[in-house]
Amino acid sequence: MNTIETEHVIIRSIAVSEMANNVYLLTGKETGSQVLIDAADDAKAITELVASGAQDTEAEPTLRAIITTHRHWDHIRALPSTSANFPEAMTIAGAADAAAITEAEGVEIAHSVDHLDVGDFGGFVLQAIALRGHTPGSIALLLRDGGQTILFSGDSLFPGGPGKTWSAEDFTSLMDDLEERVFGELPDDTLVLPGHGDSTTLGEERPKLGEWRERGW
Repeated sequence: MNTIETEHVIIRSIAVSEMANNVYLLTGKETGSQVLIDAADDAKAITELVASGAQDTEAEPTLRAIITTHRHWDHIRALPSTSANFPEAMTIAGAADAAAITEAEGVEIAHSVDHLDVGDFGGFVLQAIALRGHTPGSIALLLRDGGQTILFSGDSLFPGGPGKTWSAEDFTSLMDDLEERVFGELPDDTLVLPGHGDSTTLGEERPKLGEWRERGW
């Protein structure tokens, strides 16, 4: 389990499944409010992750939301069980992926979000950034807290490049969104926490944007 601390939030993460999906838990230190990002697999491990957040707050911890970054099967396999285990948690996903998630897993997405929608979870705020290409409704989630900027990028941005796309048009769409909505708006010290693997920063990746464009999908 990895831990990152900001002024008001503690972020814990685990990797689950044969695809090493990252599952993130945010806990507000003062409020106990929690958000889970990507109930990818292994509902038991996810329940234990949520429980671990109790040590990060003096308040009563409450999982308020389960946010899915995109529709792909490896990011939603534990969504039905996790949602059933935490019925008070609102299910959230990008608007263009919500119906596909419901069809695949039978979990109704209670709230779908569009680009720049903001959620106040009591002690911290997350903003959705739509990154179209890996899937039509892929979203990244932006946390700004105490001078730190953290981007949960799903499968849209990794160390070394954008996430997989299946056509030149999708690749161009994703690169356009990354350059305009992420690299064009956020500082170099932004910490990027992806859906698989290691973290990076925008400053580390920014010099490679031209290489990514030339490399293509």
